[in-house]
Amino acid sequence: MAYYKFFQNKQCEYFPCHKVKDEETFNCLFCYCPLYALGDKCGGGFEYTAKGIKSCMKCTKTHGSNGYEYVMEKMKEVMALAKEVKSVDDK
Repeated sequence: MAYYKFFQNKQCEYFPCHKVKDEETFNCLFCYCPLYALGDKCGGGFEYTAKGIKSCMKCTKTHGSNGYEYVMEKMKEVMALAKEVKSVDDK
């Protein structure tokens, strides 16, 4: 595995921040999910709270062995969303 694809911080007070079977393979690289802005199109195991807030507490999509590749593929959608927001702001 390429070192830039995996990071782990066992000293973090929240490690691991999700329940997992194997802590040794838990990837902290995307501690704050860059796909959150995609809402229901992120592809992860999220749910909405009673107040309508997106909760990713049960999602481990970005923390697994293929998390880096998954995020990099979805970043195209994040960049497109940012471009849409920018074009609306420019009007």
